[in-house]
Amino acid sequence: MRAAFAALSGLIAGFCALAVAELVAAAVRPEAGPITAVGGAVIDRTPPALKDFAIRNFGTHDKLVLELGILVLLAGFAVVVGVLALRHRVIGSAAVLVFGVVGAVTAVGRPEGRFPDALPSVVGAVLAAGVLYLLVGRLAPASGPSPAAGGRGGEAVSGTFDRRGFVIAATAAAAASAGAGLLGRRLTSAVQAGATASRHDLVLPVPASAAPAVPAGADLRIRGLSSFVTPNKSFYRVDTALVVPRIDANDWKLRIHGKGVQRPLTLSFQDLLHREIIERDITLTCVSNEVGGPYVGNARWIGVRLADLLREAGVKPPSRGGPADQIITRSVDGMTIGTPVETVMDGRDALLALGMNGEPLPFEHGFPVRMVVPGLYGYVSACKWIKELELTTFADYDAYWVKRSWSQQAPIKTESRIDTPRPFASPKAGTIPVAGVAWAQHRGVSRVEVRVDGGPWHTAKLAAEDSPDTWRQWVWEWPATSGNHTLEVRATDRTGATQTDRRVGTVPNGATGWHSVVVGVS
Repeated sequence: MRAAFAALSGLIAGFCALAVAELVAAAVRPEAGPITAVGGAVIDRTPPALKDFAIRNFGTHDKLVLELGILVLLAGFAVVVGVLALRHRVIGSAAVLVFGVVGAVTAVGRPEGRFPDALPSVVGAVLAAGVLYLLVGRLAPASGPSPAAGGRGGEAVSGTFDRRGFVIAATAAAAASAGAGLLGRRLTSAVQAGATASRHDLVLPVPASAAPAVPAGADLRIRGLSSFVTPNKSFYRVDTALVVPRIDANDWKLRIHGKGVQRPLTLSFQDLLHREIIERDITLTCVSNEVGGPYVGNARWIGVRLADLLREAGVKPPSRGGPADQIITRSVDGMTIGTPVETVMDGRDALLALGMNGEPLPFEHGFPVRMVVPGLYGYVSACKWIKELELTTFADYDAYWVKRSWSQQAPIKTESRIDTPRPFASPKAGTIPVAGVAWAQHRGVSRVEVRVDGGPWHTAKLAAEDSPDTWRQWVWEWPATSGNHTLEVRATDRTGATQTDRRVGTVPNGATGWHSVVVGVS
């Protein structure tokens, strides 16, 4: 029984550590909390194959699964420490400090870490060690005569302790910890209120160069087919941030500097709003998108041409003698993304985006400013929560994902996907619309073909094209017969290149292969 209460003591101490750490993190910054710091470090050290496994199996819930896993491990650690403290009270309580040391070192060692980030883990662990020491002290055998001694000075009863005192102390510790955690959350919300207000109050300017109206027929409006414009709430999110940064646009600054920058710039959000604003439809694709995967979406973006800012800073692309061939974009969460200077300045609509589908960027998608470059996978172009642009070379610097076995440069590959019918669907025999989307950003899609059971290819009907930078819907009317059938799709871009049937994974620069679905026609 005492061992069970000791384990409970460890759990309460662990809860105290996390709750107090969250309270202190509210005063430092939310990203300094131990769960966030340790979770971020785990993500940083996760092999690409395991990362892809997590995204493939858990999707946008991968971070929640990671956090739950960390909590389970911490709970196990807390139980062990609690039982240890029952036998060795001082040693067990001191072991809690290991939690603080790990959290503190990890927080300070993060790319964006700084010394104050150690405080949440340290303060939380110190108080938790004290809580465990006091609770385990309540589990000491009670003094008093045993029944056999007749109440006249016999030995203490083995294994008995002050249960009432323990319950009172444990309840008080748990309640105080819960209060600290709730207070921490409220303080964090109060600190972030300025960022929320700055987004709420932002009125996007009328673009000097508006996006053309989406042509009639660009959205085939077929049931089960992805809509031409992906709503913000449905747009995929793949990043390493366990806590979504919330930045007050009024405090935001962007620094542009580095090799070949003749006139370094520091820009505020208002500076961007007062520049020429353009609006464009652009499809984004994540390099982690498996063949037929969901990590691709199309949106209408509003922002400032990045090439204009670079030219103002005196930057020249390598083709015109510029010394820098890579832009390192740094995010407030420590992410670094490397983008080719030549690509950004070749005339395409590479943006520092401020808005998405008619509203300010959602926090999850990079508010107040993010990068959008048509034709490049997101890991080499789509940095969110930007704070700095440094001009350098690919030879001199490897960005975050390049250090983790991904390619330095990664143009998006020509791909296509069947949205309907869904895998293992059971449609009735007759004419069945087979429909989906195809993309080859900055090249455009010229043809989509579908085949059944390895037979001849049939040319699908293409929806109207909005621009070469957006995906394109397609449909083929299939005269389906009863039985199990395999449908396959392939696309050809405007350079004449047809996507390969060779199946490769996402590492190092994007998956290839034909998407297929199996259906049973009744």
